[in-house]
Amino acid sequence: MEYLFWPPLRLSVEIAFVSSFIVLITGLFFGRVMANVSFRGKAAIETLFLLPLVLPPTVVGFLLIVLFGQNSPVGRFIQLVLGQSIMFTWWAAVIASTVVAFPLMYQSCKTGFQSVDRDIEHAARVDGAGEFALFLFVTAPLAIKSIVSGFLLSFARALGEFGATLMFAGNIPGKTQTASTAIYMAIDSGNMGMAWMWVGSMIGISFLMLACIQLIKS
Repeated sequence: MEYLFWPPLRLSVEIAFVSSFIVLITGLFFGRVMANVSFRGKAAIETLFLLPLVLPPTVVGFLLIVLFGQNSPVGRFIQLVLGQSIMFTWWAAVIASTVVAFPLMYQSCKTGFQSVDRDIEHAARVDGAGEFALFLFVTAPLAIKSIVSGFLLSFARALGEFGATLMFAGNIPGKTQTASTAIYMAIDSGNMGMAWMWVGSMIGISFLMLACIQLIKS
């Protein structure tokens, strides 16, 4: 039973870590940019960034299939470069998890950057700090609670992703079968013992992530 239990859980954690680091980088960049600028169309762009939060996972999966499928320009380009479609691969699961986790990281980073005192940033610029040094040594440390909270929320969201992953990456044991899809298959086959083991593990990890967030905010 142990050899059946670990692979989906390990795969879920690996995918969640990779996805979380991707959304950390993109969330920091876009959160910083959108926190400090105002332009026509900003609301529309932010709405697009946050859309995966409210879209059904099956809709996200469908759009990913349309975007990366073999009939799309992006899909054909990937096929030409890699020699295979990205669908039903490990990276497909990473992409699906990244898309659904990004809004949480973006919103958290943006909120953190907006809370930073602009006078402190201006003082650092007067002292000769460049924009990169300003961000690295002043802005990011002052917004670190929001950044870490966003990372943990993104990890928990990526860890539990199901619908988009199932549609875009499939449910291939040892390759794309995450704990979420494994739970679904275990229940479908009547293997409640394995289902409870995965459910308990996912609850434990998610509880730990949320507990860390509460400690950071307190």
